[in-house]
Amino acid sequence: MSRGNVLFLLSGSIACYKACTAISRLTQAGVTVQTVATPAALRFVGAATLEGLSGRPVFSELFEAGRALDHIALARHADLALLCPATANTVNRLAAGLADDVVGALWLAWELKTKPWWLAPAMNAHMWDHPATTASLEKLRGWGARVLDPVDGPHACGETGAGRLMEPDPIVGEVLAFLDARASSPPSPAFSLPR
Repeated sequence: MSRGNVLFLLSGSIACYKACTAISRLTQAGVTVQTVATPAALRFVGAATLEGLSGRPVFSELFEAGRALDHIALARHADLALLCPATANTVNRLAAGLADDVVGALWLAWELKTKPWWLAPAMNAHMWDHPATTASLEKLRGWGARVLDPVDGPHACGETGAGRLMEPDPIVGEVLAFLDARASSPPSPAFSLPR
């Protein structure tokens, strides 16, 4: 029996390699993980990798034939949504309510009052500190999203500072703690998309 259903969303960042580690560890811990990737994320990590780690096909095209309503089905069957990595672009797009890609459509279809949506940001320190990003994160928090704050450290660009994606183990620990705490609740129905 699954420990829970996690909708694991990836946006385009070099930090997708850390997300792959988190997906693998969650799957090994008995969590059903459905990956969702933006086109930009798939430039950093391939769909075959995400499918291999999760055992499920990746949802990446909002208008793919036969999948036009998948964003609704996925939003209803997930116990938790985790956007990891959450880029500055994606954070600002969510705050603007844009739904022209899979992540934005899922965000707007999500039941924020009853189910958690988490973001694990990953971006350059200047992007993290930018007033647009700060304002967007505050707006998303105000709407009920939880932000797993990034850490200080070296970035792929060669700079150092805040904005580095949290390491996979703490992310996985947070997700498992949430799922275990709700273990007394009735289990969610399994994701209904094809394996």
